[in-house]
Amino acid sequence: MEISVRKVAQVILMGHEMNRAEGELRAFIAGMNDDEQAELVALYWIGRGSFDPEDWDEAVDTARAEATTPTADYLLGSPHFADHLEAGAEAMELDISDEEDDLL
Repeated sequence: MEISVRKVAQVILMGHEMNRAEGELRAFIAGMNDDEQAELVALYWIGRGSFDPEDWDEAVDTARAEATTPTADYLLGSPHFADHLEAGAEAMELDISDEEDDLL
């Protein structure tokens, strides 16, 4: 996995604070490389049930192939994207709690 657990945790935290952090969140996601952005979308899809954790590679490949809009626009278009990212991280057995605590 290219994207760090810390970056995932940061996106989730900012996603829960959209009224205060939308601009910062958009800039943070835009600053990620293409692989990290594709993996973020794949985590989102796993969290919402579009892919299973064992289909990680397929989800990432699909995210790369279907990237037609900026990743931040795509994710922020879903009102529950932070919840889906949390669920995806959990399904992929990523422990984001320590990273979230460090970021608070």
